[in-house]
Amino acid sequence: MKRTSLSGLLMTGALLSSVLSASVLLAPGVMAQGATSSDAAGKDWSTPAGSMNSQRFSTLNQITDQNVGKLQVAWTFSTGVLRGHEGAPLVIGNVMYVHAPFPNTVFALDLDHDGKILWKYEPKQDPNVIPVMCCDTVNRGVAYGDGKIFLHQADTTLVALDAKTGKVAWTVKTDDPAKGATGTDAPLVVKDKVYVGVSGGEFGVRGWFAAYSVADGKQVWRGWSMGPDSDTLIQPGKTMNLGKPVAADSSTATWQGDQWKIGGGDTWGWKSYDPKTNLIFYGSGNPSTWNPKQRPGDNKYSMTIWARDADTGSVKWVYQMTPHDEWDYDGVNEMVLTDQEFDGKPRHLLVHFDRNGFGYTLDRDTGELLVAQKYDPAVNWASKVDMDPKSATYGRPQVLPQYSTEHNGEDTNSTNICPAALGTKDEQPSAFSPRTGLFYVPTNHVCMDYEPFRVSYTAGQPYVGATLSMYPPKGETNMGNFIAWDATKGKIVWSLPEQFSVWSGALATAGNVVFYGTLEGYLKAVDAKTGKLLYKFKTPSGIIGNVMTYEHGGHQYVAVLSGVGGWAGIGLAAGLTDPHAGLGAVGGYAALNQYTSLGGALTVFALPQN
Repeated sequence: MKRTSLSGLLMTGALLSSVLSASVLLAPGVMAQGATSSDAAGKDWSTPAGSMNSQRFSTLNQITDQNVGKLQVAWTFSTGVLRGHEGAPLVIGNVMYVHAPFPNTVFALDLDHDGKILWKYEPKQDPNVIPVMCCDTVNRGVAYGDGKIFLHQADTTLVALDAKTGKVAWTVKTDDPAKGATGTDAPLVVKDKVYVGVSGGEFGVRGWFAAYSVADGKQVWRGWSMGPDSDTLIQPGKTMNLGKPVAADSSTATWQGDQWKIGGGDTWGWKSYDPKTNLIFYGSGNPSTWNPKQRPGDNKYSMTIWARDADTGSVKWVYQMTPHDEWDYDGVNEMVLTDQEFDGKPRHLLVHFDRNGFGYTLDRDTGELLVAQKYDPAVNWASKVDMDPKSATYGRPQVLPQYSTEHNGEDTNSTNICPAALGTKDEQPSAFSPRTGLFYVPTNHVCMDYEPFRVSYTAGQPYVGATLSMYPPKGETNMGNFIAWDATKGKIVWSLPEQFSVWSGALATAGNVVFYGTLEGYLKAVDAKTGKLLYKFKTPSGIIGNVMTYEHGGHQYVAVLSGVGGWAGIGLAAGLTDPHAGLGAVGGYAALNQYTSLGGALTVFALPQN
């Protein structure tokens, strides 16, 4: 079936499919089930964020602020795919698992033998899924548990691979690409369940978050982002929202008629888990369509932080950051779990850097809102978030009318809105160091013009309804900053400007070093306390992958995937030139092709070894 592409984003390509198997031995002591600890990463990097708390912090300290300048390339590996490489490898014992964009190849590499390929999995997928993938053919990684590697393929197939051989243990279809649903998220394994979400908000796909059995792939539960309580698994009178119990059918009451059935709120971002409370945390994305006039109401529960019981899916609390979103400020970014002192008392915190430009700190046990402050001074669409619990607008952003995209019932062009639709930060995850108490945040420093238009829903066709253009804030040239953030005070501690958005995930280590990548392709290392640049190296292509670290043979390594693409790099990735294509990103990042080109490679760094 022929499909219309989304803003001309993606191009079809030939598919090659094969599964090559070989024997592989995992290191002794690898857990039989998915990890339940939320401690920091150590020798292994066994979850997409290194640990269940999404801190992206490693206790390894062989590489320090004193010697990081001596880093050298230890080895490299080409994935053979020339699209955007998001996410990061896993390391379990003596094996590294590397993933790639569509067709979602997975490699198992033997770290004892110079990265020798132990097995390769390359699924056969219908290329018709490519035109319904918003913002490049990315995949954000694989997960491990019970001796299996889990991959959520672009065609929404969740597959479990035998970690030793690469053979398929089971597969299950989670949704329907014919309706615009795709799989781009990294699964998370907790005990005997594997959790995934869905992409497709730009096609009117109703978001959901689901748990499947690690053993056989049977669905254990599914919670929808909007709809009746029986779908969302909200418990009226028990589920809390900013300290108040949620009323019955609180979601459907905020949609006109049955609009919630095509309401978006997709769940393609990161997941975190707290073993103390058995809660799993994630965010839901933008409501559909992007034209806000076509969906009056708060559109709950798009743009929402969710706290669900990991075993049953029942909702303990919710908090909607951007009610009735008018700007595509998806709420899917990572939820970082920390235990810190707040106002002189120890608290269990959740910190979230939202696309809307506000950094949020909440009590993760109760959902109490503690901090909501702008983490880029350019943010202008709202003056603040109302922090007065007695106010009728408590917890809501105070929108400035001139930056609304609704004007007197007419579809008009709103200009100079900051941030742009790709947010002050998109999916690129932050890192937290318990040594400094600071968060390290890759950001976009980008504004936009936004013109909505009326659009009709047809299953499997784009359901956007807006035209965008993007550019740096007025009077400035840099499109990104890498910042250190104090989440207990809601303040920037230091900020490093970058020419383009910082679209890679950060890594913090016990060696007082923080790593991140740039769209031009540089891996950079900075002092965790001061932000001083300590090291940089230009990899073969722009970096939108997440930096990770591991130990093997007594040596610490740092690794990152390069391969320009994603939303910011879609012009390069898909060969687009229309400045309005890529939902406005092509024009905003047109200069990127002067600094890098397509690639798909893993680069691994280490100190000189005598």
